[in-house]
Amino acid sequence: MYTPMKKFNLIMFCVIISVSMMMSCKNKTMKQEEPAINIANMDTTIKPGDDFFRYANGNWMKNNPVPPEYSIYGSFEELKEDNNEQLRSIMEDAVADRNVKAGSVKQKIADFYSSGMDSTAIEKAGITAIQKELDKIDAVNNTEDMVKLVAYLHTSGVTPLFYFFSGQDDKNSEKVIAQLYQGGLGLPDRDYYSSKDARSAEIRKEYVKHVGKTFELAGANKAQAEKDAQIVMDIETQLAKASSTRLELRDPVRNYNKTDLAGLKKMAPEFGWDMYFPGIGLKATDEINVGQPLFFAEMAKLAKSVPLDQWKVYLKWHLIHEASPFLSSAFEKEQFAFYSGVLSGVKEMKPRWKRVLNTTSYSLGEAVGQLYVEKYFPAEAKQRMLALVANLKDALKGRIEKLTWMGDSTKKEAIAKLARMNIKVGYPDKWRDYSSMEVTKDSYFENIMAASRFEYKRDLEKIGKPVDRAEWGMTPQTVNAYYSPNMNEIVFPAAILQPPFFFMNGDDAVNYGAIGVVIGHEMTHGFDDQGRQFDKDGNLRDWWTKEDAANFEKQTQVLVDQFNAFEMLDSLYVDGKLTLGENIADMGGITVAYAALQKAMQGKDSKAEIDGFTSDQRFFLAYAQIWRGNTLDKELMRRLKEDVHSPKEARVNGQVYNIPEFYAAFDIKPSDKFYKPENLRPVIW
Repeated sequence: MYTPMKKFNLIMFCVIISVSMMMSCKNKTMKQEEPAINIANMDTTIKPGDDFFRYANGNWMKNNPVPPEYSIYGSFEELKEDNNEQLRSIMEDAVADRNVKAGSVKQKIADFYSSGMDSTAIEKAGITAIQKELDKIDAVNNTEDMVKLVAYLHTSGVTPLFYFFSGQDDKNSEKVIAQLYQGGLGLPDRDYYSSKDARSAEIRKEYVKHVGKTFELAGANKAQAEKDAQIVMDIETQLAKASSTRLELRDPVRNYNKTDLAGLKKMAPEFGWDMYFPGIGLKATDEINVGQPLFFAEMAKLAKSVPLDQWKVYLKWHLIHEASPFLSSAFEKEQFAFYSGVLSGVKEMKPRWKRVLNTTSYSLGEAVGQLYVEKYFPAEAKQRMLALVANLKDALKGRIEKLTWMGDSTKKEAIAKLARMNIKVGYPDKWRDYSSMEVTKDSYFENIMAASRFEYKRDLEKIGKPVDRAEWGMTPQTVNAYYSPNMNEIVFPAAILQPPFFFMNGDDAVNYGAIGVVIGHEMTHGFDDQGRQFDKDGNLRDWWTKEDAANFEKQTQVLVDQFNAFEMLDSLYVDGKLTLGENIADMGGITVAYAALQKAMQGKDSKAEIDGFTSDQRFFLAYAQIWRGNTLDKELMRRLKEDVHSPKEARVNGQVYNIPEFYAAFDIKPSDKFYKPENLRPVIW
């Protein structure tokens, strides 16, 4: 079933939390409605040395409070509002096309979107849309039946207990193997089930209420619904106790535990693996990576010890919970009230067309991407991006060669890895084939299930085969970028090549400060605390000398300590360890992009001003403006607990004051609030 959370089959380090949207441009030209550096968005009453984030973005923040349908609102969300209209146009054009060819991607998009917009049919169906699946749960009579049902639900996109997917073998990156990963929780993090703070206690209380209300909507009386909600909470709490923390999940060595079917049975003997794997359609299970062995050992024990009737309640909950966004409005509103309201503070649900639009774009990702690229992506943007990437590669190579804390043998391996790093820009060379996916106008939920089964089967078929290095992990209409350590590649979807990241006609300083930093960010992920553990071929291998590894950790600990001290709300701080990889990548992105800009500026007057700012100043302002935004307190609290990315403010103020060239550009003095002595500024990449 549709949910971006389930994308575990590609380890990716991204510049932002994924936001799917379309470029707002016409006739294959980029949108540029305001100057690349707009002084009207700045608050020049603030000294750059006291708060660069608000100096660069203060007036924009004052003039753009968080709208009621958002929990966070910034440059990405602005683009989404513009670009949703473009995506809507694409889909409505497909719906209106009377000559659309049956079986074409356009027909599938049109019918999928139409079924989602048919609110009359969806309201009429109500809970009956998933009645067949509920009946299957009611028919479970023993543990064997339960295992088979879990397998069936997994193939349909519902994910109770754990996740199963395909993925590259971390120590043999040319091969795809089966992967098992902890899961089965309704709350977004294991710590919510056990943390003693008031906010976590409130969330637990509200979650139990939400589960009970959802069961009531599905037909249970109030007393039974409340009882069933507590059963769900009890089971999930036990699963949470066995789960690894988010910090532990960042350790690739800890999460690499390859075995075979016999080894898995020994590890988790109480679960019926002999029934599960045939149930999902997997014939060969010779190689399986079990991400979190302790979790699976405990999960298997629970499968045997928890009464079957309670498991049936748990399975019903996960089915209804994951189906709720696609059922009648009562279910949608109840889920929104908890997951968007309680957890993030959002006041209003997005209008239906936006919800359906995003679901369609996700479920038919490359089909939508194909139409988008044909109509909106200018080829010249790709060529300019490739030139930028080449310049950034050269700059990073130069910085590695000059590092004083790294020895020659490790430098040689690092440079070889950088040279091997693959680059993808715009869109795939070969589009995904959706011909076997059935889409009709008749049932939105059935289309969701069809998309989930199509994707699950496609994913399953990769196991045991060589890696397809032409495959993309993001769609072209996604505003984001990523680095994959297994593939050793950086990928820039077409939609990120627009303001404020990329200005087709912008000056070098702005483009290097924005998209250049994004490029450098993704490259640096290959050398952050996780990425550095993979070699040039994408294999998990220690290629560092002990001395160089110790020097790296010494430098990165400074960054950890800095972000641990970054207070965002009263007594709530950034988690420097959890966010370390992204913080290293941000810092590396800035330093590498700045070095590349200096090469691009050779022979030019770097002191010449545009709109009153030198090239160095424009570089840092461009970086700051891509992180402009306002965030609700509840959303900020949630992200501080869950997100591997630092908050927007910290991504600016936590970084620029480590960069020597920033001090010169804005004449930062020791008396300024954020001034850091040189000996307290880490030098990493």
